[in-house]
Amino acid sequence: MTTTSTPAPGTLPASRRRWSPRRRARVFRLAQYALLVVVLVAVALAIDWENVGTNFFNTDAIAAIAPQLPRAFLNTITYTAAGFAVGLSLGTALALMRMSSVALYRWIAIVYIEFFRGIPALLVVISFGYAVPIAFGVNIPSVTTKAALALGLVSAAYIAETLRAGLQAVPKGQVEAARSLGMSHGRTLRQVVVPQAFRIVLPPMTNELILLTKDTSLVFLLGLAVSQYDLTKIGRDALNSAQGGLTPLFLIGACYLLITLPLGQLARYLEKRTGARSRT
Repeated sequence: MTTTSTPAPGTLPASRRRWSPRRRARVFRLAQYALLVVVLVAVALAIDWENVGTNFFNTDAIAAIAPQLPRAFLNTITYTAAGFAVGLSLGTALALMRMSSVALYRWIAIVYIEFFRGIPALLVVISFGYAVPIAFGVNIPSVTTKAALALGLVSAAYIAETLRAGLQAVPKGQVEAARSLGMSHGRTLRQVVVPQAFRIVLPPMTNELILLTKDTSLVFLLGLAVSQYDLTKIGRDALNSAQGGLTPLFLIGACYLLITLPLGQLARYLEKRTGARSRT
């Protein structure tokens, strides 16, 4: 009778030893870091830093447009806020119409949402600048009003769908409890459903505000005076100068990031806070 003896773990040859899952994960992580460093070094060595400094970070070009940036920055925020106010008001009405028991209201909301989600915002802005005055015989002198209406109409279609999801996420028990206390349907909607729905959709609503900020780059199509220039218009005009290369575009991009990055942080904070409340 033959017997086989199991060697002690410490006496196994190196080729037969198995790594623990923790050790494999650490080695895999280190390999990823090493690969990332190699790629970054290769990209850094391939870049012509002298041309980058001349064409992308030209200090003379930055100094030339810097005095115009505060006004353009403020105009961009103004167009965003005005467009969001119109979009939020109209989007709330559309969300309620979308959930109405009246079929005609539902179909009007569906047609509106599908239409404005299906066409580029560029066409809507051009229409407000040129087609609407011809069709209705009206002249809107304020660029801010035209920008608010054009951007707000497009944004309302997306906000309506976001709000509708929030309204449907409110537990039915909340509505039944309010109705059992004698509250009317309208009062239940105003004081119970809509406030909770807004709290639920705050994170995605912040994302919509970020998208709206970037859409203000289309406002220049309405025809702007110098005092009404937005950030994109400043960058486009500066590109025509003989020096600086693409420096104006990089500078304008940095200005947009100053607006959108805090909004992104706010969205993540609200998402985290809303998630914590829903867990409790």
